[in-house]
Amino acid sequence: METKIFQVEELKEAAGLLRQGELIAFPTETVYGLGADALLPEAVKKVFAVKGRPSDNPLIVHIANFSMTEKFVENYHPLTEKIVEAFWPGPLTLIFPIKKGSLSPVVTGGLSTAAFRMPDNKKTLTLIEETGDPLVGPSANTSGKPSPTTASHVYHDLKGRIAGILDDGATQIGVESTVLDLSGEVPTILRPGAVTKELLEDTLGIEVPLDKHLVKESETPKAPGMKYKHYSPDTPVLMVKSNDWAKALAWAVAENKSYGLLATPKIAEQYASTTRFVFADDSIEAATRGLFSGLRALDEGESVDLIFAEVFPEDHLGLAYMNRLKKAAAQKYFEV
Repeated sequence: METKIFQVEELKEAAGLLRQGELIAFPTETVYGLGADALLPEAVKKVFAVKGRPSDNPLIVHIANFSMTEKFVENYHPLTEKIVEAFWPGPLTLIFPIKKGSLSPVVTGGLSTAAFRMPDNKKTLTLIEETGDPLVGPSANTSGKPSPTTASHVYHDLKGRIAGILDDGATQIGVESTVLDLSGEVPTILRPGAVTKELLEDTLGIEVPLDKHLVKESETPKAPGMKYKHYSPDTPVLMVKSNDWAKALAWAVAENKSYGLLATPKIAEQYASTTRFVFADDSIEAATRGLFSGLRALDEGESVDLIFAEVFPEDHLGLAYMNRLKKAAAQKYFEV
């Protein structure tokens, strides 16, 4: 199969292919998604097959406007309107209880809930409108590997296996959306993202708990990205705390291990390495935007035995960054 790169003037053609059950990757402000018509179970099954994704892992349903949820949602949490007005379109996924039979179990992972998101990308919102149905949209990459933040990442992983990619350059945020569970009484974060715990609490005026439960391989997750290990390159990753860089690099030299650095300019300037991916600046925003690109670049470039990655405080956006990095590193820090 030829994988076509679609431009904005070719949206109708891409939408036509989606209606025929083909797969089209699409851009969002977070990462690129692998699109299939959410109402065509056989097309959705292709998503799992192409990604190599476990079939019990539920998919996020991408919509172009709030009214598209009404066909599926059984009842809305009392805070839904306030949340939607504040954060949609944007990097926030909401989980609702759904009407029985309204979505295929292939989409929901067999759960009585489903996840919905309105991405903040005009090209993709138009693509959904042109298709006429919501689109499932897990990250457009091989399952378990770093998520794609450019069309070229998608092409690298899925060329010849999907019909096309809607290109809109690099994503702005770089990690997947926050997932907020609204199927119970208390809104609960299942996956941190750019809509932070602090931002939700400021907007809603209530405490919003973070579910820190990590799902084992034998469990069915309620939202994507809840496994212990995820977003992982083939090269082992070790997280390095700020005071451990000198010891980590000395250990690698003593063990005759080649390494790459994934770090801010502040760290990269202090510790030499011929193989490195340096974030655009020292901010958590730059680190989050560059995390998946950096993991991919170090994994696919010059061969190294391991990747040393910089850590950040686990608050605000740093919580989302560390959530992904911990899973990419299988929870492992460098330890003396």
